[in-house]
Amino acid sequence: MLILLRSIAFNVLFYLNTVFWLVVALPTFFMSYRGIVVVAQNWGRVNLALLRVVAGIGYEVRGREKIPPGALIVASKHQSAWETFALQTLFDDPLFILKRELQWIPVFGWLLIKGRMVPVDRGKGSQALVDMTERARAELGRGRQIIIFPEGTRRPAGAEPRYKYGVAHLYAAEGVPCLPVALNSGVFWPRRRSLHLRPGTIVVEILDPIAPGLDKAAFFERLQAEIETATARLIAEAG
Repeated sequence: MLILLRSIAFNVLFYLNTVFWLVVALPTFFMSYRGIVVVAQNWGRVNLALLRVVAGIGYEVRGREKIPPGALIVASKHQSAWETFALQTLFDDPLFILKRELQWIPVFGWLLIKGRMVPVDRGKGSQALVDMTERARAELGRGRQIIIFPEGTRRPAGAEPRYKYGVAHLYAAEGVPCLPVALNSGVFWPRRRSLHLRPGTIVVEILDPIAPGLDKAAFFERLQAEIETATARLIAEAG
């Protein structure tokens, strides 16, 4: 019952915090895209504080020193909503690759466009990869860090992985390092169960960057093996 009450309290505060920062973000429509990036990072930091104080869920980042400077593809495991606001606080100029429909949400979607997020139209098939690559190249040219979830959607902790080949296409086309990220957030914030938050410490592990130059198949196999091996270890550690 206590866990349920704390989970409800966090959810209420999470949405109130989101509305607050959406209002704060409105003036960024008249600024550089960096304005909305800074607002989004502060939104994420407040959410992390609320999660710790209200729901009893903290976090630990291992391997932060492995993050290289400049343009980067960040390929992260995706188990919960936690990654959508927490990961951006680890990087200097982050953006997400996300489904196009999110940009249709009033105000929130407009801010995604302002922040130069890279949308993917899943209905366009192979052309979607071409469009994504072109948009990503423009943002990487600015020295930004592109965060992508290779499985495309949240997967429960311990579920069989379902990596999509888009991340390999992006890596081969862009010629920048790829930073694998493992985590165990789904143990504490289960997929689609935001009222069952489990107190504890989410662990994010930054793995060794993969330098550009591998062929697609070798990269794809290495990326999945490294993320899944580290994620399984983190899940076991969390019990």
